[in-house]
Amino acid sequence: MGSTELPYIQKRYKEIVKEVSTYIKKIGCDPNTVAFMPISGWNDENMLEPSANMLWMGSHP
Repeated sequence: MGSTELPYIQKRYKEIVKEVSTYIKKIGCDPNTVAFMPISGWNDENMLEPSANMLWMGSHP
């Protein structure tokens, strides 16, 4: 999520998906074929186990 502060909010996740999708289109890929997953590498959130700080995401795909 690019942040070290809680809570991780769905609004910010959607902003990031939109920005990255624009870039993906520019390089010739279809963003609908990309699996987006909110994680925070800074805090090891939602990487190996579902995070209680991202409950809005639902279960891991």
